[in-house]
Amino acid sequence: MRRARGLSPARLRLFLALLLFALVVPSAVLVWQTQQQLRWEALHQYRTLAEEMAARIDIELQRAIAVEEARSDGDYQFQTVSGGEGKAATVQRSPLAQLPAPGSFPGLLGHFEVDGEGRFSTPLLPGAGADQSALDLGESELAQRLLVRQQLLDVLSRNQLVVPVRERLAVARTADSRGSGLASSYESPVAEGKNEASASEGAQQALETQGQAAFDKLNAASATPTRQATSQLGRVDELRLDRGYVEAGKKDQDQAADAELVQALSNSGERSKRKEQRAILEELAVGELEDAKGAGGRIRMFESEVDPFEFGLLASGHGVLFRKVWRNGQRTIQGVLIDQNAFIDGVIARSFQGTALWQMSDLVVAWQQDVLRLIPGEAPGRSLSSASEVRGELLYQTRLSAPLDRLQLIWSIRRLPPGPGARIVYWASAILFAVLLGGFLALYRLGLRQILLARQQQDFVSAVSHELKTPLTSIRMYAEMLREGWAGEDKKPGYYDFIFDESERLSRLIANVLQLARMERSDFVLELKPMAIGALIDMLRSKIHAQIERAGFTVEYRIDPACAEQTLHVDSDAFIQVLINLVDNAIKFSREAIEHRLEISVACNSSSAIIGVRDYGPGVPKSQMKKIFQLFYRSGSELTRESLGTGIGLALVRQLARAMHGEVDVINRDPGAEFQLRLPL
Repeated sequence: MRRARGLSPARLRLFLALLLFALVVPSAVLVWQTQQQLRWEALHQYRTLAEEMAARIDIELQRAIAVEEARSDGDYQFQTVSGGEGKAATVQRSPLAQLPAPGSFPGLLGHFEVDGEGRFSTPLLPGAGADQSALDLGESELAQRLLVRQQLLDVLSRNQLVVPVRERLAVARTADSRGSGLASSYESPVAEGKNEASASEGAQQALETQGQAAFDKLNAASATPTRQATSQLGRVDELRLDRGYVEAGKKDQDQAADAELVQALSNSGERSKRKEQRAILEELAVGELEDAKGAGGRIRMFESEVDPFEFGLLASGHGVLFRKVWRNGQRTIQGVLIDQNAFIDGVIARSFQGTALWQMSDLVVAWQQDVLRLIPGEAPGRSLSSASEVRGELLYQTRLSAPLDRLQLIWSIRRLPPGPGARIVYWASAILFAVLLGGFLALYRLGLRQILLARQQQDFVSAVSHELKTPLTSIRMYAEMLREGWAGEDKKPGYYDFIFDESERLSRLIANVLQLARMERSDFVLELKPMAIGALIDMLRSKIHAQIERAGFTVEYRIDPACAEQTLHVDSDAFIQVLINLVDNAIKFSREAIEHRLEISVACNSSSAIIGVRDYGPGVPKSQMKKIFQLFYRSGSELTRESLGTGIGLALVRQLARAMHGEVDVINRDPGAEFQLRLPL
């Protein structure tokens, strides 16, 4: 009791707030850490998908490169010779002489060769000096082959990888001061060969230096052939990506980097130089090969050394896959020309689009630090026009294997879906915080109620002390006067009546306290029995008649005749106690009224009986209509209150009414107030 009295609502709020803070903060940290862990696991899961996708793309490209690596040095000629030394030569068309050009790369434009003298050729057409009547090509097919050859030559010329015929002849004239001009910049393969035959040895050396030097510089560290072409998309360092989770997973990245290093070393071992044995017909020109078929001509074998393929990106938006072939000490460049956009669409974009990663991430394809392509993820109408528009979380960044080791794939995640357990964590967190908040609100209300109850109990003790002391003092005083004979015979009856009334008042007070104590201990059980309403009202009359009369009040009974014979299941003692308390309350609060009159009414409806007790006093304020039935509640200040009472009468009325399956309520009348007891019939 002392603790309750010393605890104020402000202190209770402060204590509960500190306790709530002490519980909520660790819980919030725990939930946050759990969410971060789930986010990391989800990120790691999708990073694994990105790693697997990059590996699939790399494997697909390595297989395509392996197909090109497996091609023989002689496959880059229009016709190849099969057979061995001492055997008859068999001449057949090269596998690369097909139209369209065979290859496993999407966007493949065609194969080409640049010899040691800088001359360009393609397997689609024979070289200089060939007998075109033996080509077995129709005019339409020959025109298509010439068109493809011209396209290849145009691309290589624009990127300064081969020298056009006109420029070659200009070099020849400068070196030899002789030569004949041509009418056009590009001649047919046969005419080109004839014109170039007139160049001197010094001019050929100049052309060799100019023709193959560009391939040597193509993959040099200082070469940046794509910067101008990709400036409109930006650079890798312009991507606005958060690398927080990448830094957090640095250890995993280091392990991945070690794995990539092992793979690169393994690839470099597999992509070593190789030697090939190649056969040509001895002392026979290219144009005579057809006549040598089946003639049993002797062939001569010679050895060539083939380097692994290299890859370069051209400023025109094309890729070139090329290798160096060494024949008798002279170098020849053989390669494949690839359309960059078709290559990215056919290999990388095709593998990315339609996957789980595509639904939530973007893919950036870069060459060194230059962005080649921005492939947005699934989003209606969404597009990316520059590297600065790529935002989100860096998911995975890697390079492909050699010779495509300068090609980067960068996945950025726009929205990270929650992990498999995130929904459970969210619901559990919401329930936890709801329970904490609801629990503390309940504790706060309970604490306030206990504080209020403690104060009311204090007031109750004071009120009971006053209620007991006053009548006991009066009874003792009148008893002493009667014992000492100080009262005359005419005053004795009044003194006896006063002692009797005060005794009845004490009895009612003690009965209420005892009844309340039993009900609070939950060991009070009513014995409900069927009783007629008329009989209950007759019992009530005998109990309250003297009380009302001595208080100077009159009572009027208004009983519906149809209700008199109705039956109620009640405890008669509890019923009488409820009505006595209501009558006592009406007398107490209407002593100052003009009319000292009470009305007791009984009415019935289909299911219940309504017993009303009305006074003609000031009524009950609306703000106190619900409070007056609370235990120990008394209106007004304890220091200034003039009315008597302990605050348990009406609370006991409500408890007894509910114990009999009824209810009690108050209604303001004009004037006065009416308390209504509703009991089921």
